[in-house]
Amino acid sequence: MNVLQLLHTCLRSIMRNRMRSLLTSLGVIIGVGSVIIMVALGEGSQRAIEARITAMGTNLLQVMPRRQAGRAGQQVMTRSSSFTVKDIQKLKDESTFASAISGFIQSNYNVFGSQGNAQVSVQGVEPDFIIARNWKISAGYFFDDEDMSLRNRVAVLGRSTAATLFGQPNRALGEQIRIGNNYFNVIGLLESKGAGFSGADQDDVVMVPLDTALTRLTNSRNINQILISVISKEYMASAQKEAELILRESRKIPEGAAADFDIMNQSDMIDMASATSKTLTTLLAAIAGVSLLVGGIGIMNIMLVSVTERTREIGIRMAVGGRKRDILFQFLTESVILSIMGGILGIGLAFLVCRIMIAAGIPAAINPLIILASTLFAAFVGIIFGYYPALKAAKLYPIDALRYE
Repeated sequence: MNVLQLLHTCLRSIMRNRMRSLLTSLGVIIGVGSVIIMVALGEGSQRAIEARITAMGTNLLQVMPRRQAGRAGQQVMTRSSSFTVKDIQKLKDESTFASAISGFIQSNYNVFGSQGNAQVSVQGVEPDFIIARNWKISAGYFFDDEDMSLRNRVAVLGRSTAATLFGQPNRALGEQIRIGNNYFNVIGLLESKGAGFSGADQDDVVMVPLDTALTRLTNSRNINQILISVISKEYMASAQKEAELILRESRKIPEGAAADFDIMNQSDMIDMASATSKTLTTLLAAIAGVSLLVGGIGIMNIMLVSVTERTREIGIRMAVGGRKRDILFQFLTESVILSIMGGILGIGLAFLVCRIMIAAGIPAAINPLIILASTLFAAFVGIIFGYYPALKAAKLYPIDALRYE
């Protein structure tokens, strides 16, 4: 029996019982679809996390004071050693890998505009902040070094804040807002960024010059954080070591002593998030893959029933010259075709579900390699679970098979 005759015979046998064939393939359909959907969800989540981390800035290093435990009487207290303007200036003077450096402080204040008021995150930053955070100005302009040195009361608003305080974002330009007892002139609007890594709205923000915030809002010289944008991703590790050495020298930390600050590397954050997402994706795909094995067992069960039903047909084929291997290949091919048909329908199901999820705002990204792997695995399941029924059919004695009722 040549290949074309074999395929024709198998397809005719499968199409003779369409509903049973469909139900037989149902386990494989669900299995392949589940694997592709789970992996698509994992891939989509990973890309969304990476995009949110990348949106925080370009090649970003975040330097933060380390909380240290101390004892006051019977209580254990924690304190953090904040940074100073001197620390930031030393980084700017000596860093060779940084493209932008900015101090950063943040507090929540009631901010008042002409159309409303809201509790808003007010950030004291330097002009390089929008470079470090990869932020763009959609209208107006950002404050400069002159505004910093003169401690001008100017502010740049996120679009959500501008809409809350003035009804429409574009109405905010040239207007005044009140933060505490201080009035600030709105000179710019930030481009919309949406939700951040933590899920908070990044557009609900007011930015003012760092020196102005220190003198007029916090009445302190303590800086909570330093942001460093590195010139290239390949220099991230070198920039991190360099920043640590400069700050240890600036803060007079002896060699061998523990630093009183931590440096978070954006690349490390992305790698950690990616590794976690990949682990979860693998776990979910493995769980979904179990349904493929269940589908394979279903195929084996139906093929065994089919062998029993077609015992007389097998005897006739053997009586007219059919060899054992012809019978073996026939039933094995039927099993593989059922599995592959289930795989193709499972792929279609996965595409449909992923389309619905994307339309609903759930991140999903179908990987072509997973589609190929799932199809091949479905065929492999057909071979493994179809071999025993096919072998059983091939081992039938022609006389016994012809006499079977």
